[in-house]
Amino acid sequence: MGHTLTPKGQATRQRIVAGASEVLREAGLTATLDDIRERTRTSKSQLFHYFPGGRDQLLLAVAHFEAGRVLDDQQPYLGHLDDWEAWYRWRDSVVARYRDQGDTCPLGSLLGQVGTASPGARAVVVELMRRWQEHIADGIRVLVRTGRLPEAFDVDTAAAALLAGIQGGVALLLATGRVTHLEAALDWGIARLRAADPTATDASRVADVRRAAPSVTG
Repeated sequence: MGHTLTPKGQATRQRIVAGASEVLREAGLTATLDDIRERTRTSKSQLFHYFPGGRDQLLLAVAHFEAGRVLDDQQPYLGHLDDWEAWYRWRDSVVARYRDQGDTCPLGSLLGQVGTASPGARAVVVELMRRWQEHIADGIRVLVRTGRLPEAFDVDTAAAALLAGIQGGVALLLATGRVTHLEAALDWGIARLRAADPTATDASRVADVRRAAPSVTG
């Protein structure tokens, strides 16, 4: 937008975006601006005041909103990866989120509608992945500081690999309807971290290996 919104204007815009997100989740991308106006009790002039670029600008704003939900749905676990139990709670929250979502992806659908090659859509994805990877990296840094991982541990590479595994698991979920690949990626990634724990016992390592080897063929 070309002008600064008042706090009331910002709240109104956010209300429209949240309402549009609900409509699009329920009706898909066949939903019209009239559907969104009806749900949000917004006049046509008001809608175009906040989104002068029309449908594409609104869809991009909803994509930003949905990207935020991806991280919010992992809290408080993603922000507190301070011991191994916390990592497994985070793992379970990620699996539960995508199991509930199923073989549809609201964010992906929105970005596809806007055009994944557009600068705006690319920026949404880049920022989401940057923030997600940084949360994971922060958790690994806590493990390094508390002696659960060696000081020389390659934090950024491990965080990138975990995020790549999650994204691959989600892609396979969308293709197959099965969450087992996502579970395997998370379990294997966390087990690889724990394998580097100098304080780990042999029994805990065996338990991690077993957990990290679910069937992905069923």
